[in-house]
Amino acid sequence: MADHWIKGAIKHPGALHRELGVPEGKKIPAKKLEKAAKKGGKEGERARLAETLKDMPHHAEGGRHFDHCSGGDVRRRATGGSVW
Repeated sequence: MADHWIKGAIKHPGALHRELGVPEGKKIPAKKLEKAAKKGGKEGERARLAETLKDMPHHAEGGRHFDHCSGGDVRRRATGGSVW
């Protein structure tokens, strides 16, 4: 899997906000996102991706972060991810 798959998946930043009528910079309400995720087409795809990304850990510093893994393995952080 590519390192920056999210960057490639988001081709039109802000499109979901515009489609749902939510100003950019404001959070999309969970119920509105849930309803949009059930739709077909691009709006549904974008909403499902947003739901997936919502559950991912967010890090202000950016970069890789493995403390959410069980034990926060130091070797993983030191090697950039892989210890196997």
